[in-house]
Amino acid sequence: MIVRIMGEGQVKLADSHLVELNELDDVLLKEMETGDGPGFRATLHALLDKVRELGTPLPDDSLEPSELILPAPDATIADVRAMLSDDGLIPS
Repeated sequence: MIVRIMGEGQVKLADSHLVELNELDDVLLKEMETGDGPGFRATLHALLDKVRELGTPLPDDSLEPSELILPAPDATIADVRAMLSDDGLIPS
């Protein structure tokens, strides 16, 4: 799966990592619902760090179709809310 982090680029990530990423996505959604700004920020960074850790960066000049688009590290709760699907950021 090709994942784009907005403002950073793309990484190739094995589908097997989706379960782990979904756990962070679930926490992120709860923090958004409760308006926990500091928790949201920490979890968003943890999610993006996990994608960077588990994924393999694609070359900057590569333009593969992204199957998953994640917000930039400085995204606000409102920014992320606008990107959500029924499953959150990470599809189940």
